Amino acid sequence: MNTELMDDKNLMVMKLLHYFITEKNYNPIILQGVENEIWLENLDEDYKVVRIVSGYIHNDEQFKFDVFKTKRIMKKIKKKTLSLSMNSLSIFLDLGENVTEKEDISNFKYIKVKEESDFNNDIIKKSFPDLTKKLVYNEEGFELFAKITNDINEHNKKDAEKINKVFKVDFPMITYMLIAINMVLYIIPLLFDMHNSLINNYGVLGSAIRNGEYYRLITGIFLHGNLPHLVFNCYALFVIGTQIENFFGKIKYLIIYLFSGLMGALFSIIFADYLSIGASGAIFGLMGSLLYFGYHYRVYLGNVIKSQIIPLIVLNLLLGLLPGIDNFAHIGGLLGGTIISIGVGVKDKSSTFERVNGLIISAMFLAFSLYMAFVFKIA
Repeated sequence: MNTELMDDKNLMVMKLLHYFITEKNYNPIILQGVENEIWLENLDEDYKVVRIVSGYIHNDEQFKFDVFKTKRIMKKIKKKTLSLSMNSLSIFLDLGENVTEKEDISNFKYIKVKEESDFNNDIIKKSFPDLTKKLVYNEEGFELFAKITNDINEHNKKDAEKINKVFKVDFPMITYMLIAINMVLYIIPLLFDMHNSLINNYGVLGSAIRNGEYYRLITGIFLHGNLPHLVFNCYALFVIGTQIENFFGKIKYLIIYLFSGLMGALFSIIFADYLSIGASGAIFGLMGSLLYFGYHYRVYLGNVIKSQIIPLIVLNLLLGLLPGIDNFAHIGGLLGGTIISIGVGVKDKSSTFERVNGLIISAMFLAFSLYMAFVFKIA
């Protein structure tokens, strides 16, 4: 192995990589044309991007260009990851004496490091208080290099396994079950000339629900008016539902679906008092859930969110403005699905604090909707 790899600067780079990747779960960002610097991202940290810059910057002009270049790249990362704000921290390992240090540059923080004691500053103490301790190793030389390399490789391997589990395709049993229920409740009554009677007795109708027929809030989301209505909703459920079932798991998926359908039915009777049926409110909830999941995995799905998920939601809401479509159910389902998804959480991404807040908000949203539907009664 080339001994140049083990000089003080490169050893510092290796130690910092080991800390930010294995201790703080930062991931490398692949950038074309960028030399002598390493970019790392973790969207859950205060500094979502950390740069380790080993190249020599010898004067103010070169430093200004570095700031300009960094901000330009940051804008692209911010756009790709759908982040509202994005702070970066640049760690300069070879900042020349001729560079005039700046007190504050918006969204661009930096520190100048020559030796490990330079990490004893306010920025590091606030955001990475354990950094200096984690830079101390018992190993030295090539043994240290090997340990750091092995630890990083092992960490990346475990991360890859987690991602593979999340996106691994599993048998969508719950989705098939929901589709089967929708189909049976359309075909069987149709064969026995009970279709209209079933809709009249079990569809979502505000006046009937307020008179005690509360079961309509759930039964109505499994009924459909005609074959195109059934086919469209079942196809949408197959396409979107299989993904949500895979991403969230079967139990969470069922909770999201039923809660979304319930909120869609409540919105329907809050804002309109006509007979409403169909799974579209629940399906819109799955769209909201997919949007929430995509937010947590926006590093992987950022372009998909902008090019597919959001346009799909907007297009279907616009189609809901057509006559005969209950867009109130769509809006209620979309909001309900998004909120309850926060409550059930995304595995390995959502914190306990986030999930608890999601459940509290979901309960408050449900209580408010029940009040509006049964007490205030707009429609």
